[in-house]
Amino acid sequence: MMTTTGKQLFTTLEADGTLTVAVEDVTFDAPTGNQVLVKMEAAPINPSDLAILVGGADVENAEYTQGKFVAKIPEAANAGSKARHGMKLPAGNEGAGTVVEAGESDAAQALVGQRVSCVPGNAYSQYCLADASMCLPLGDHSAEDGASAFVNPMTALGFVENAKADGQDAILHTVGASNLGQMLTRICKEDGLGLVNIVRKDEQVNLLKELGATHVVNSSDDSFMDRLSHAIRETGAFYGFDPVGGGKHVDMSFKAMERVAIEQMTEYSRYGSNQQKRMFIYGRLDTSPTLLTPSYGFGWTLSGWLLFPFLQSVGQETMGRMRQRVRDNLTTTFASTYKSRVSLEGMLKKDAVMDYRAMKTGEKYLVTPWS
Repeated sequence: MMTTTGKQLFTTLEADGTLTVAVEDVTFDAPTGNQVLVKMEAAPINPSDLAILVGGADVENAEYTQGKFVAKIPEAANAGSKARHGMKLPAGNEGAGTVVEAGESDAAQALVGQRVSCVPGNAYSQYCLADASMCLPLGDHSAEDGASAFVNPMTALGFVENAKADGQDAILHTVGASNLGQMLTRICKEDGLGLVNIVRKDEQVNLLKELGATHVVNSSDDSFMDRLSHAIRETGAFYGFDPVGGGKHVDMSFKAMERVAIEQMTEYSRYGSNQQKRMFIYGRLDTSPTLLTPSYGFGWTLSGWLLFPFLQSVGQETMGRMRQRVRDNLTTTFASTYKSRVSLEGMLKKDAVMDYRAMKTGEKYLVTPWS
């Protein structure tokens, strides 16, 4: 077996807060066992990639050179990242490409020559070693079609699986117009689940209505809380997911849920309603503290939610069923759109970094490592 050489992105944070993100030439070992070597063709920049890619760095004033930038991370953010100080880490959770070499297992050998979507954790690279069991053969689909076939689709499906397992028939989602939010809207429509979408702009309301959403509430409207309460009343959505984390998204969701629950009480209680209200934080788009106020009784639970622990908890059969659904509906229910395509070097240019770091709805970047 030969080794293979190619370019790969690495991110290194030093104890003094210096963050270096650079493309380097790397030698990739030949795959063994259940591993496959994938020639990567496309990888998205997801919000979940940004923490390791740019973290809390001051990218505005970073030093940019060809295939590299060096930035400073403020002391507060750096103190919270002690575990990675001095470590040179790859980046890029997921992507798609063609299997060019495989280990000796039957599962790995069966993938040689096939285009697959994979979750190697170092997808910003010309080659990746991936586990065959985590590769999804794409058939006739392009690498761009399959690049985002894991994180957002499986997360959106995970919310629905979680809700059904907890006996819920409606979900609230605080960033409804995101790529993931659009997928969730389509899934809930297909599965007959109620969904309350919260968005920030009128055009996002229109976008989701066109996808078939019934309840879309604009948080910029003066009547937002009334409309949110109405949507919860109509759907029974006392169960929600929030990727923002910081600020008041969870708080306002709980407030509206409690408002509806109190209306349905037959007798007064100074402790508030008995209605169980659940919110899950699954991201940190806002790194400021999560603000909660004492205004929704005691019948509430706030938890964290992450995709990989969830998948481990449901087991192979459920995961296999979810992945098959993604593959069957890759260009419809689970379609992703991209604002820009950049090379490995191109993703480290100032304009690109400033743009994808802003995490604007509908403005996702796709990395094409060979361009």
